[in-house]
Amino acid sequence: MMLNEETAIASGALPVAEFRDHLRLGTGFADLGAEDAALEAYLRAAIAAIEGRTSKVLISRDYTLTLAYWRTAESQPLPIAPVSAVASVTLRDRAGAGTVVEAEHYRLIADLSRPRIEPISGLLPSIATGGTVEIAFTAGFGAAWGDLPVDLAQAVFLLAAQYYENRLDGGITGEAMPFGVMALIERWRTVRVLGGYGGARG
Repeated sequence: MMLNEETAIASGALPVAEFRDHLRLGTGFADLGAEDAALEAYLRAAIAAIEGRTSKVLISRDYTLTLAYWRTAESQPLPIAPVSAVASVTLRDRAGAGTVVEAEHYRLIADLSRPRIEPISGLLPSIATGGTVEIAFTAGFGAAWGDLPVDLAQAVFLLAAQYYENRLDGGITGEAMPFGVMALIERWRTVRVLGGYGGARG
């Protein structure tokens, strides 16, 4: 299984001004732009860390999941949530030639914990021996910061604030998350589904 992030979070979607207020920083300094760039970096790092712990995508982005085998011929879990749309399913043979599966042959089950694609009827299409399937989809709570659940947004601010406070001690590190952050994200944590094991071969 290989999951690729195809699009990044736009700078405009990050709440730099709100985070500045959260830290109670002043404005009007000559180096405000440089400081805002640092605050944005802390927010991105906190988002990445929380997404890694929860398997939830906070700000919507496009992804491509590549598999050698279906999990089962009746259902293929997607490793992150929430998933809002599946853009395409493409079968590739050993040589890399692709065939797009018609959208009427599968559907998205947009479960918040374990989203998946399933066949409309019968089984998912066979993957050729030595080939792969590519699933292009969009995941995230929404395109804007205001689309996030309040507890996850607060967790990002708390963790980004820790990164900011430790900036003179080596900056962003692999230290354990603060208890308050863990408490906020606990209900969102899901055991990660490995989408490429077992299942139906072509």
